[in-house]
Amino acid sequence: MRTLAFGDIHGCAHLLDKLLAAVQPAEGDTLIFLGDYVDRGPDTRGVLDRLIALKDQFRCVFLRGNHELMMTRARNDKSEARMWMQVGGAQALGSYGSAPGRSGKLDDIPEAHWHFLKQCVDYYETDTHIFVHAGVERDTPLAEQTEGWLFWEFLESPYAHFSGKTVICGHSSQKSGHVLDYGTVICIDTFAYGGGYLTCLCAENREYWQVDILGRSTQGQLQN
Repeated sequence: MRTLAFGDIHGCAHLLDKLLAAVQPAEGDTLIFLGDYVDRGPDTRGVLDRLIALKDQFRCVFLRGNHELMMTRARNDKSEARMWMQVGGAQALGSYGSAPGRSGKLDDIPEAHWHFLKQCVDYYETDTHIFVHAGVERDTPLAEQTEGWLFWEFLESPYAHFSGKTVICGHSSQKSGHVLDYGTVICIDTFAYGGGYLTCLCAENREYWQVDILGRSTQGQLQN
């Protein structure tokens, strides 16, 4: 049984398909998705459809990213909608168009997708690891973390949470395409939509899989 963390997908449904094929999740595995499923890439709709379908096949945990926050807030707030459109919302709505080249509207997003986004959680914890979209404040219990830390804070230097658990996060895109491994905190947002890789990391043995837009794949293991 493996605990498999998946980095920021950002509308890259085809990369998600390729990565799942490479990882080959099995019964008993837990799949943890770190958020930012939507925006920027070409197929937000396809990503959400695939994630919803995965719930019937595997044990899945879906975290909320800052882009899910912006998308859900855009539904009922025009000022939030304007901001969202500038940071990837336009691409997301494009995937909901009724015909190629025709953009969709917020009303075109299926209720099943809104329900999925609403059900996402802010963090997930095991005996050894903390999974979060952006990060955690080192001296603060998870239940007391602020929105700023959970969804918006960028990883700029190493830190260790007081629990002693390893933090696995996304959000801070690594434009090199390489996993950022500080030991106590690991970032697996490897810039999938921008020409990098989509990454999956096994928490137990630190094995990783990556795929890119050209269909190239890599597999390795982070050093202890």
